[in-house]
Amino acid sequence: MNDNRTKKKAFLPRLCLISSGEERADNGTLLLKQLALLPRSHSCMVQIREKKLNAKELLTLALKAREIELPEGTLLLINERVDLALAARLDGVHLPENACSATVLRTIAPTLIYGCSVHSQSALHLAEKASADYLLFGPVFDTPSKRIYGPPQGLEKLGELCQATSLPVFALGGITQKNAPLCMAKGAYGIAALSLFHDTARFAETIEELYIHINP
Repeated sequence: MNDNRTKKKAFLPRLCLISSGEERADNGTLLLKQLALLPRSHSCMVQIREKKLNAKELLTLALKAREIELPEGTLLLINERVDLALAARLDGVHLPENACSATVLRTIAPTLIYGCSVHSQSALHLAEKASADYLLFGPVFDTPSKRIYGPPQGLEKLGELCQATSLPVFALGGITQKNAPLCMAKGAYGIAALSLFHDTARFAETIEELYIHINP
């Protein structure tokens, strides 16, 4: 791993919050409420993943997110859209398995963080060749939104993937405060979640509880 990627790995938070996928173009979105509620003592990686918004709406959301004063070390990323990441001064881009290679995107924006979703060893090798900075693997546990794609991957596959790479691996899918430690025990660098953070009344408490389990 080159020096630049080593530095990026060292500064990656261990908790990744993924937006709901149900954000609206108007004010008062769940994501903005979540960002405002982030505990000051914990950094977080935030992935803006909103397939239902058009480019203009996504940029508006990203700009509003960037304006919020976030805990030190918190990183804002957006799915696929390098142009919007640059326009909103975000920290990086997350890439689905079928997205453009991070190698190509680095020629346009070399300073951004690039993460890749992977669901298999073959996808892992492609992400490594593309010089990804981190990996998102899942679903590890059962989650309603992923049932149409088949059964969850499970802890054993998570462990196998973590052992096969030096890249930070975030476990995703059905994550709770109770099973997060099981993912860390299998070698995960951190955990990622969506619905776990939807209850804004317990949002800060949930973050605090998770960090008890995922800190090395």
